[in-house]
Amino acid sequence: MEGIKLAMTQTKEEHFSRDFLASKAIEDFQAFIGRVKKSVPFYQAKLSEIDPESIRTLDDISRLPFTHKADLREAYPFQMLGVDMSRVQEIHATSGTSGSAVVTAYTAHDLKLWGEAMGRVFRRAGVGPDDVVHNAYGYGLFTGGLGMHYAALEVGAAVVPMSGGYTQRQGKMLKDLGATVICSTPSYAQHIAEAMGEMGISRDDLHLKVGIFGAESWSLEMCRELETQLGITALDVYGLAEIIGPGVASECLIGHEGLHVAEDLFYFEVIDPDTGRPVPDGESGELVLSSLKREATPIMRYRTGDITRILPGPCSCGRTRRIDHIKGRVDDMFTLRGINLFPREIESELLRIEELAPVFQLVLDRNSALDILEVHIEPKDHDIVHEHLIHKVKTHLNRTLGINVAVSVQEPHSIPRSEGKAVRLVDRRNLGR
Repeated sequence: MEGIKLAMTQTKEEHFSRDFLASKAIEDFQAFIGRVKKSVPFYQAKLSEIDPESIRTLDDISRLPFTHKADLREAYPFQMLGVDMSRVQEIHATSGTSGSAVVTAYTAHDLKLWGEAMGRVFRRAGVGPDDVVHNAYGYGLFTGGLGMHYAALEVGAAVVPMSGGYTQRQGKMLKDLGATVICSTPSYAQHIAEAMGEMGISRDDLHLKVGIFGAESWSLEMCRELETQLGITALDVYGLAEIIGPGVASECLIGHEGLHVAEDLFYFEVIDPDTGRPVPDGESGELVLSSLKREATPIMRYRTGDITRILPGPCSCGRTRRIDHIKGRVDDMFTLRGINLFPREIESELLRIEELAPVFQLVLDRNSALDILEVHIEPKDHDIVHEHLIHKVKTHLNRTLGINVAVSVQEPHSIPRSEGKAVRLVDRRNLGR
């Protein structure tokens, strides 16, 4: 009950009316345009012909130009910087595996903003001064580790800065230091749980009560699996470095009813990814975010590539409106013989099959003009007959998703585990094979 009470301790910002938030968004966009036209090289060109006073309605906002990831890469390293470097206190960057890295910088004001957003994430999860937070997100240029660290400091909790790696040691520290909260990617939490089982550490040896997981799309079935493995309530957190890091939105402790967005800090829209126009509430589309209050690297109408929808009606906790869990990315969706699919949908169905370990990998290949999907799975134990498992998986996916797949049973622990974002889909169709 104490956790529930703490989760219900809410700030006034989480109860602002729709009219107030709309008026505030218009004011924020006017101030943003006036400021960045003077200070951010990228936006000086992009917004040169836009008068801040012309933004008078939400429809006016929806007609402003988008910012794309390609824009941020072309602005590398500091063409998005809106302050003098002497005011910058922290710099992060994406990996840049498919082009230049995306650099994001923070002033003292921005770090305070990030801490405030992350504090709300932890309070929604019932985390407070009496808790010990085991932080297994990676520290460094990735924003996950420090984001969770700042959250713990914001609510007065103790933090164990484990970072990723040394997976068996993770289990030992969870047990010995009495952590009540675990933070990591959901796939790495599964890896930790698996390692603890091999070490003879059970959920009953732990003091965990809640897990805060993000940085990758994951299904409700995976959530339930983690809750069973670790004896916790598993909650989703969403964010991205381009906007602030983790902290844009998160679930509350009341139930899996979607993610509450910090709307007073981050303006959000859901658009049709093909037309760029807003979609009605309840309809899936691409999430667009604006981080207008940041000083160092402010950003407007950023196309995240993440697929979600605005959920109708209030959450039972009383906070303001929510978005659905991220279904996947626009570029993650693939088409198999006319059926549009996301890896998360297949994950959801695989985790319903009790004989399977909670890991998988999808391999897309092409035979002549025909796309083929091969599903790599692992049995929970060595005694399961492979032919039986193959038939069960193929039949289940055909019945639930309407797809025909090839199934390959792998040896236990052979499918790659990840300390960060799991690689669920391998596309070999464009590798000249």
